[in-house]
Amino acid sequence: MRTKIKQKVTVFAFLLLLGFSAGAQTVNITLKDALKYAIENNTEIRKARLEIIKGQLQTEEIRARALPQLNGKSSLTDQLIIPQLVVGNQIFKMGRQWTGDAGLSFSQQLFNQQVFTGLKAAKAGESFYNLSAELTEEDIIQQVSTAYYQVLVSREQLKTIEANIQSIGRIENTVANQFKNGLAKKIDLDRVHVNLTNVKTQRDQLANGIRQQENILKFYIGMPVDTQIEIPSAELNKISEDALSRYSNFKVEDLTRYRLLMKQEELLVYQKKAAIAEYFPTLSMTGNFARTSTSDRFDIIGGHNSSAVKYNASAIGLTLNIPIFDGFARRSRVKQADIQIQQIQQDLKNTKNSLSMAYNNANLELRNNISTINAQQENVKLAAEIYASTQNNYNNGLAPLTDLLNAETSMVESQNSYNKALLNYKLAEIQLMQSNGNIKTLLN
Repeated sequence: MRTKIKQKVTVFAFLLLLGFSAGAQTVNITLKDALKYAIENNTEIRKARLEIIKGQLQTEEIRARALPQLNGKSSLTDQLIIPQLVVGNQIFKMGRQWTGDAGLSFSQQLFNQQVFTGLKAAKAGESFYNLSAELTEEDIIQQVSTAYYQVLVSREQLKTIEANIQSIGRIENTVANQFKNGLAKKIDLDRVHVNLTNVKTQRDQLANGIRQQENILKFYIGMPVDTQIEIPSAELNKISEDALSRYSNFKVEDLTRYRLLMKQEELLVYQKKAAIAEYFPTLSMTGNFARTSTSDRFDIIGGHNSSAVKYNASAIGLTLNIPIFDGFARRSRVKQADIQIQQIQQDLKNTKNSLSMAYNNANLELRNNISTINAQQENVKLAAEIYASTQNNYNNGLAPLTDLLNAETSMVESQNSYNKALLNYKLAEIQLMQSNGNIKTLLN
């Protein structure tokens, strides 16, 4: 309980910081901050929690059918033409002009198999909505985490391009000075300038793409899109070498998605039982009490010189309803429910296989990306060494400009490949955590 209160206080403090900072400065947001913000503000999660409340209310509604039902009734009748009874040569009025009555009616289900089955189904329905909300949270955590790392990697790529622009700019200055001194050709200067323009265009396109990715991230977590956010770049380089061992305890029956289908199957079983319950007789107790007042004048309430006549009536009884034949409608409903159960059993079989496949593929992907990252790290170092050597040779007139530009391009490409490998690793790790049912550990 204290942990939950502490988490809520932390989120509340973050929201306050966001509220006071959004209009004035950039909000520094970690992955954990983004996830906690999403848990509190994402519309899909809020809707899922409302479904939980709706399920509880549905249970109360069904429970009410098993409780006593009490209703009040009152009426006032003005018989404009009073019926008459003719007996021989005599005529008798049947009733009086004004009649008023008020009363209570009571009923109580004593045996109704449909109501009893409905109560069990309603409780199972509450569990279904709870599992559905849990699955929604897991999906949102996966979406937010993916969007978060995509922004982070794109920003790293932008830093690489910015460094590339500065490097090409220095080359352009060098070639421009050589051209002035007659040591370089005009085509060499033009080639560098074209290369620089292309890289700047890539920077602008990537910068726009980052803003779009940030808006997607803010949309997922339920944050106003005009809020300026900053993501710490240090988090990207955290590689969990033991991720495969930490998420090795895979059991499909523990996964929320599978448990949700199991609960749905349970609800369909109750639906079949409810259809079968229609064959059972129902027994209920009824009762009523009424007080009637009748008069030839509008004085049925009574009082001085009133001609009203008042009397009471009451009854109590049992009602037994025995279903006999309905044209095989009940039998059709039972068979339809049975088919739905068979269908969801096929869904369970397919989902179990699908979740197992996702877990195995995530394992393979994570293992592959760890190897790729290690290889790309070495490639980045090698590309930097080649560029430094080529630049030295170019300055000494031992290498053409084309080799220098190619070495520059290769160095940037290796850095981008390394960043993409980091992103693929993070995405694979998120997929592994989700496929193993541990996605919520990102909140810790």
